[in-house]
This record gives sequence, structure tokens and C-alpha cells, in this order.
Amino acid sequence: MKYQQYYPVDVVNGPGTRCTLFVSGCEHQCKGCYNQKTWSCDAGHDFNDAMVALIIADLNDSRIKRRGLSLSGGDPLHPNNLDAVLALLQAVKHHTENKDVWCWTGYTLAELSQQQRDLLPYIDVLIDGKFELEKKDLSLQWRGSSNQVIHDLAALRKT
Repeated sequence: MKYQQYYPVDVVNGPGTRCTLFVSGCEHQCKGCYNQKTWSCDAGHDFNDAMVALIIADLNDSRIKRRGLSLSGGDPLHPNNLDAVLALLQAVKHHTENKDVWCWTGYTLAELSQQQRDLLPYIDVLIDGKFELEKKDLSLQWRGSSNQVIHDLAALRKT
């Protein structure tokens, strides 16, 4: 997997202070996308074990109380990203305490393959759906267009 950008301190992509990883690879290529440089699976930097270790260390850094990890892109649930994202999410859940994971994807929950669904137990909040320029709404929190849905998977698991 490749990634475009990593922000160890981010207050825009989810609630609280977070670590945010923008992965490469997106087959949706939405009209009006603000992050077109992430579309190619080959663009950006190699994602490796050192990057996983850095994210874990940043999440555990007691000097900055980070609430969790945000995954965006590109699309973290692009088929080329699934193995690396799953390994990252497993490491986050195993090596951190009380850190939530937010994930943005252009796929809807109903469209997810079984391999994509295998990541859901590690994701607390999933924002799904392609960005639709004609439904763009700047007043929406955590979403770019009104068709996108915020799924609180952690709350669903508790019921």
C-alpha cells in the first residue's frame, strides 16, 4: 500500500485531536474530489512496518492526548489497501487503549465485499458513500455531500 500524507496531529478529520492517514488508491474518482492526487494506487510513499510503529507511538504519546486514528484517502477500503489497513487496525487495537478509528470510504455499507467487511470490527465510525458534487453541503460535519452517511459501528456493536 502507498499513502499520500500522514498528520500526527489533526483536529479536522474527526472529533478531538487525532492521527490521520491519507492512503493512495481510489476507484471512485468523484467529480469535485479535493484529493485527486490520491487516486492512483502507485502514488505517494510506501506504507511499511516503520510507519505502523510511528502511528502507534504517536497515538500513545502522552504529551498529546489523541482520541484516535482517522483513515481517508484515496479510499482505505480500496481492494489494494485492505491487507495493509487491516494489519494497521489490528496493531492500533492491540497496542493502544481507548483510541477510536474513523474511516472514510466511497463505498456504501451495502456495497462492501466480505473482505472489506472484515475490517469493520476494527472501525468505530464509518463515513460511507461517494462524494457527489451536486449534493455538496459545507454545513455538514465530517461529510462533504448529503448522500454520505455516518455509521457509528461501535454503538451498533454495543446493542
